[in-house]
Amino acid sequence: MPHKIVKNILITGCSHDGIGYDSAVLLREKGYEVYATCRQEDDCKKLRDEGFISFQLDYSDENSINEAAQQALEYGKGSIDVLFNNGAYGLPAKIEDLPTDALRDLFEVNFFGWHHLTRLLLPSMKQRNFGYIIQNSSVLGMVALTMRGAYTASKFALEGLTDTLRLELYDSNIHIVLVQPGPITTKFRFNSYKKFQQYIHRDNVLDKSAFDNLEKALQQEGTIPFNLPARAVSNKVLKIIETPNPKPRYYVTFITYLFGYAKRFLSSKMLDRILKKI
Repeated sequence: MPHKIVKNILITGCSHDGIGYDSAVLLREKGYEVYATCRQEDDCKKLRDEGFISFQLDYSDENSINEAAQQALEYGKGSIDVLFNNGAYGLPAKIEDLPTDALRDLFEVNFFGWHHLTRLLLPSMKQRNFGYIIQNSSVLGMVALTMRGAYTASKFALEGLTDTLRLELYDSNIHIVLVQPGPITTKFRFNSYKKFQQYIHRDNVLDKSAFDNLEKALQQEGTIPFNLPARAVSNKVLKIIETPNPKPRYYVTFITYLFGYAKRFLSSKMLDRILKKI
């Protein structure tokens, strides 16, 4: 089947200087029509001031998702070639201290909102038998780390849903792709600390010492080993949409490659010993 040309792309989570914003900048430079969405209208206005087509999309609000999908389809004259699901947040805490309502709220943004938006845009792709759905997962979509249980659970769920969708669309020309970054230079830690302050309170935790250590770590700027800029992910997104038959998964950063191989070749107990030290 001849490869159709990608013309437009909808990107979520484009506020600040993170992966969504950098991808929007790169893809616009390459000539694609980019619809860059943000949760807050103030961030959308900044993007419009930079010349982007930008409108609100809040994954935690179904009406916002509905309206954004409709706007995207109107701009795209009935079709979206690429959906890049990207917006998400982390909530660092021990599982024993994680309020169930906090986990529900995180899944609403990191998982259910992605699913709802995908379902809204998939019919137009199926009608044309063409499209790309790119899911920005994480190295934590394949391995777990202590204190990252909420985020890890959402990414494990996302990867299972995405793998299933890929199987269901196997005979189509709609490409379902996971991007799995490791540590990337963004405001992710800053946003995670805000959620930590909102949901995790010292009086309610069982291990006060672990809480103090985690809070201190979240407040430190610190350089994470093998950290890469957001452009490392943006380049993968560009490569995917310019590939007629992309791979199901694209690793980003040394850490992802390392643990991808470790998960394949080490026993669960051996891998646990390594992950427990991180």
